[in-house]
Amino acid sequence: MINSLEAIKAKAREHGPRRAVVAAAQDHVTLEALSIAQSEGIAKGILCGPKESIKKAADEAGVKLDGFEIKDCLDAEAAIAAVEEVRTKGDFLLKGHLETSKFLGAVLDKEVGLRTGRVLSHIAILEPPSLGRLLLVSDGGMNIAPDITTKLDIINNAIEVAHSLGISEPKVALLAAVEVVNPKMNDTLEWAEITQMACRGQIKGAFVDGPLALDLAVSDEAVKIKGVKSKVAGAADILIVPDIAAGNIFAKGLIYLGGASACGIVAGAAKPVVMLSRADDAKTKLYSIALGAAASK
Repeated sequence: MINSLEAIKAKAREHGPRRAVVAAAQDHVTLEALSIAQSEGIAKGILCGPKESIKKAADEAGVKLDGFEIKDCLDAEAAIAAVEEVRTKGDFLLKGHLETSKFLGAVLDKEVGLRTGRVLSHIAILEPPSLGRLLLVSDGGMNIAPDITTKLDIINNAIEVAHSLGISEPKVALLAAVEVVNPKMNDTLEWAEITQMACRGQIKGAFVDGPLALDLAVSDEAVKIKGVKSKVAGAADILIVPDIAAGNIFAKGLIYLGGASACGIVAGAAKPVVMLSRADDAKTKLYSIALGAAASK
């Protein structure tokens, strides 16, 4: 069982280095993280973007480009070039120095993109120091107010990522403010419906339960006090939030107030997609690169 972000790096090394294709690679922190990943046997870099700009960024980061493949192209072409490259030669896609909208536009391009018919969703992997294990949280980054069909894709994407990390039957908690079905709270109705679908075998490879309040999802003590019987309660691996605001606030709260380490990935595309934030440091980016490598098939 993987219970730390460092263990994700070890899991990634099991496959041998995966090929990370970077769109607009002229970002010194990304190059620094990718250089470390290469030295640790996690990933090899295919760098798409203006060659001279990439070299300049590498110099600023003190990174030697030996062992990196550079696909020289105009900055405006870097996203499409990277998507085309990952389809044929790469294992996962990595966002560099470009706007998220342009990057996702290339990923979803009808001609050369990585569409699968499934919704794309973001999965944050969090390591809260007080918990002693990892939490997968989705979706706090892509889908603003998902309907029940989108929520099913979000759940299945998160289960797939958990499987890639060696969690064979992840426990999925469908989060709400309360653990009872309330007709005035639409999320509780949808979570109850999805839980019934899981009971009927319509969601594979995981235990799914909801609605569950956050305390019931992660705290054995809360389970004892409230007397709830559930295979998921107190031991959730995956937390599915009702909307983007809840997921984003929860994840950032754990990181900035709770001291959690984190990384993240976008699932649902033909290849894993790693979208790094400009605020991420090299360590966070390294963990995300390792996650992309571990999730590659």
